[in-house]
Amino acid sequence: MYPKTVIVIPCYNEAKRLKPNRYLDFLKKHSKIDLIMVNDGSTDKTQTLLQTIRQDDPNRCMVLNLDHNSGKSEAVRQGIINALATGADYVGYWDADLSTPLETIPQFCTILNEKPYLFMVFGARVLLLGKNVERSALRHYFGRGFATIVSLMLKIKVYDTQCGAKLFRAGPEIKRIFENRFISRWVFDVEIIARWIRLCQTYKLPPVDKVIYEYPLPVWLHVAESKIKISDGATVARDLYKIYKFLTKAEPGK
Repeated sequence: MYPKTVIVIPCYNEAKRLKPNRYLDFLKKHSKIDLIMVNDGSTDKTQTLLQTIRQDDPNRCMVLNLDHNSGKSEAVRQGIINALATGADYVGYWDADLSTPLETIPQFCTILNEKPYLFMVFGARVLLLGKNVERSALRHYFGRGFATIVSLMLKIKVYDTQCGAKLFRAGPEIKRIFENRFISRWVFDVEIIARWIRLCQTYKLPPVDKVIYEYPLPVWLHVAESKIKISDGATVARDLYKIYKFLTKAEPGK
């Protein structure tokens, strides 16, 4: 149905939210999809739970332990680098709390199968009739304001950069995007788009709005104890400014 796919699951102190059985059941149902669980220097029992998943299916589940907490961006980056090294056709990352169910991954794969010109599929938390998207009004309106700022900064119409469900077509373009550390620990999703825009200045790549597909998620359920809060707005604003400076930086020799 779809080629080899490897999904990265970044984890930091997820012992209370991690549900090993959901991962194991998914692996049994989908033989073409493997997992890389990244323990980002957790101080709780996260590593023990991840090893439980791995021991049940060591050929399909890898556990990558980082020595100290480096932030979600670095955990995802390290995981994607390892995913690309497996020779997978599609690589991606998924939030450990499974606010987006794992069962949505095959739908992302189908989109890349059917649209060979795409390089990225982003989950979008769109409040539509017939969709089961549970998001507080405050977070929804904060997200709309954030998306507006990002759209203006990147000069593309993007609805939801921050959903933790993303899939990429493996290749040298995606490898270049993930080969260096991100500027931001949290809003690196925006930087992924910015890095593609920068790559277009060096390589003959399609414009960014032609390679990303935003998929309205049929199910997204808010899970308590989110690692980033609205009160972190100052940090987010600072990181967005850094990404903007990166985006507008003159190329060497110009």
